[in-house]
Amino acid sequence: MRVLVIGKHGQLARELAAVVEDKAAKEKEAKEKGAEEVEVNESRAPADVQLLCLGRADVDILQPATLAAAVDAFDPEVMINASGYTQVDKAETDIAQAFAINETAVANMAKIAAKRGIRFIHVSSDYVFDGDSRARYGVGDAPKPLNVYGASKLAGELALARIIPPDTAMATIVRSSWVYSQYGNNFVNTMLGLMQQKTELAVVADQVGCPTYARGLAEFIWRLTQLDRLEPIYHWCDLGQASWHEFAVAIQETALELGLLPRAISITPISSEQYPSAAKRPHFSVLDVSGSLAIMAGTPWREQLNIMLSALAGKRQQ
Repeated sequence: MRVLVIGKHGQLARELAAVVEDKAAKEKEAKEKGAEEVEVNESRAPADVQLLCLGRADVDILQPATLAAAVDAFDPEVMINASGYTQVDKAETDIAQAFAINETAVANMAKIAAKRGIRFIHVSSDYVFDGDSRARYGVGDAPKPLNVYGASKLAGELALARIIPPDTAMATIVRSSWVYSQYGNNFVNTMLGLMQQKTELAVVADQVGCPTYARGLAEFIWRLTQLDRLEPIYHWCDLGQASWHEFAVAIQETALELGLLPRAISITPISSEQYPSAAKRPHFSVLDVSGSLAIMAGTPWREQLNIMLSALAGKRQQ
């Protein structure tokens, strides 16, 4: 299976590649040891996958002709859009660029995929919802974004649905939330940095979502590539829910246990009003992933956080 990932250096793209690399390493180890197969739970990438990840230096996703040429050169069976404009606050003033990356580029990819019969997987966000729900958001709930970033992500979803109709089963939207990994700028890495620099932090406690380890999201997406038919929308995040404050506290507790932090600091819960930001954020954006659990079992978010931080601690000890 030839799979093209748009987005090379982002945390999701790097984890998509890491799943394939880990599978190859385990297969090599198994072969050397004479084992017949690799542990199933350790290998969620399809067999014989050929993966190509393209970044900004490789292709301009806003130029349809150059994008089409890059796609044709590889001739993929599946295309995954792991790129996106993700700076939520900056988007409030950088509106044109947010919509260019999150809507126009998605439309460009969708047109290319539709014309060539390529299955297309597009990643979106919990921020397409307004947070007024008292229950987890299901795939059929009506989006109503509160900020420019969310509006741009919804625009991308709608563009995809217009170009590749849902009843074709050739494209899907995967919404996720609060994604983090060892790589790049995300809440976990930001908190670890601040916890080493400061003696106290104030973190918002009235916004609730679900932290999602990018590795798990990548594994779920790899599972989708192996399906014969794609549903229009899937939700994927780790199990459970937390406020940003609860997430920060868990990061500190786990990091201390693993020796990633020298000492504990005070983490004070505050309201959104006490932490003004350019973009308004939903107070509750937990996604209902029940429909996705038949495809891949979920893991509680605290366990995933421990797995990610343990891997980070292992790298630092090398």
